[in-house]
Amino acid sequence: MTYTAKLHPEKVALSSISNIDNLCDALDISVAELTAAMKLSPEQRYTSGVVPKKDGSDRIINNPHHLIRKIQRRINKRIFSDQDVISWPDHVFGSIPNDDLSISPASDKDYVNCARQHCCAKSVLSVDIKDFFDNIHYEAVVSIFESFLKYPADVADALANVCCKGEHVVQGALTSSYIATLCLHAVEGDLVKRLRHKGLVYTRLVDDITISSKLANYDFGFSLKQVEKMLHGADLPLNDGKTRIQHASMQPLIVHGLRVDFSQPRLPPSEPRNIRAAVKNLELMANSPGYRASRAYRRDFNRCMGRVNKLGRVKHNQHSELLARVRRVLPLPSHKDIERAERQVDRLEVDFLKPNYRSTYWFYKRYYVAMERLGILKRSFPKKAAELRARLIVMRPSGKYE
Repeated sequence: MTYTAKLHPEKVALSSISNIDNLCDALDISVAELTAAMKLSPEQRYTSGVVPKKDGSDRIINNPHHLIRKIQRRINKRIFSDQDVISWPDHVFGSIPNDDLSISPASDKDYVNCARQHCCAKSVLSVDIKDFFDNIHYEAVVSIFESFLKYPADVADALANVCCKGEHVVQGALTSSYIATLCLHAVEGDLVKRLRHKGLVYTRLVDDITISSKLANYDFGFSLKQVEKMLHGADLPLNDGKTRIQHASMQPLIVHGLRVDFSQPRLPPSEPRNIRAAVKNLELMANSPGYRASRAYRRDFNRCMGRVNKLGRVKHNQHSELLARVRRVLPLPSHKDIERAERQVDRLEVDFLKPNYRSTYWFYKRYYVAMERLGILKRSFPKKAAELRARLIVMRPSGKYE
């Protein structure tokens, strides 16, 4: 079987959503819920917060209103991430579903496999789209639902209304990454094809575009102009300060924080050293009396475990050793954890009696958080953990959450 590269996202569903009633049926919400969500003001739809970026600047994060969140989650599940509705192209990566890896090596859509597409490169061009979400206008979102998914105008407008805050998409909306991936659906595939004819590899990880060549000192002048033309046509500005060209030399070629001057992605030499140091520091903290039972240690442990797992993602030879060391200093529970776990189970038992609440996302989330905490509780209080687990098992969610 010969694999044919996918250049464009495609709507593969033969049917469509023809009116507002059908939309509500597809999302399993009432017309009243949709109407209420659409009537929320921009200020009511999201609460804003600030998180620091790596460069020291601030990133605004928007937390959706519970009704907006509910509808956006169902749009993701039943439209954007449903492979019976949309087939995604090979060159886009990020928050989109993985396909069957046996069909295409480009199907795993995380940042590691995105970098993998550029392995053995000798020249790399990196382009960043400036304030990507803020520059995706409401009309562009309407166009995705109307022109790409072929929904009628009233359905497209309703979906865009729920996905946007005022006149644009925002960081924090559950649907934003999918919309960002689709906003170039009509033109990006054509550029990818032209660049492939020149022996170049093109990928996009949300707002990060990377183009690479197997030739040393490759001139990316033409490629950069074509990317600028495509983005400007969609009213998306380049972040000139982050446009970067790398050529093979004494410095390793880096894509998404990984070296690509080998046949497989590798971490920069300093990263494994830093991770080893983090593991050693965790071991030292674990020896402090009582600290392994603190919430601060639990945060440090989870952060360290995430970094160690990063080694495993790139198949680093020290992953197994460091993972074993981290597992030897697992967090321990305290008596306060018993009290918290009992309260969690008590509240879940009350909510389990509400038939309409059992199948919600929030019930699923709280149930599995409680189960995870019982795993920690079991390390020091096995009898209490077994007692609470027996009560939880009766409430195990069945089917899929909504």
